[in-house]
Amino acid sequence: WHFGMKAHIGVDAKSGLTHSLVTTAANEHDLNQLGNLLHGEEQFVSADAGYQGAPQREELAEVDVDWLIAERPGKVKTLKQHPRKNKTAINIEYMKASIRARVEHPFRIIKRQFGFVKARYKGLLKNDNQLAMLFTLANLFRVDQMIRQWERSQ
Repeated sequence: WHFGMKAHIGVDAKSGLTHSLVTTAANEHDLNQLGNLLHGEEQFVSADAGYQGAPQREELAEVDVDWLIAERPGKVKTLKQHPRKNKTAINIEYMKASIRARVEHPFRIIKRQFGFVKARYKGLLKNDNQLAMLFTLANLFRVDQMIRQWERSQ
């Protein structure tokens, strides 16, 4: 707890709703919690470059998904040095980034709509409870947005 905390979330790619939440101390690597974020019905997993080794991990070996993991920033930078030659690879990275951005939307809702700026309590358990409530409310907020959008289109 001394080093802060992280909230790891699993988000549905189609709806943008949060389906799983794990809070850990900030000094724990994101990759250690990936197995806890999967619900078992995924067709693909989209993640940032910190998850590069995910397909090779023992606990994730039996997971049958397509891994859409971003390349490291240094590799993307070298691809952009020759844009004509690497146009397809660059477009694939942009596509991965657009899918990956869906994970950040619930964080925007809890920070901007609900004013969550920093951890309020000492200890992971209390903060985990607060974040669980905030992400549940973010799901309700998102469902309300989807209903209103559907009503406007009718």
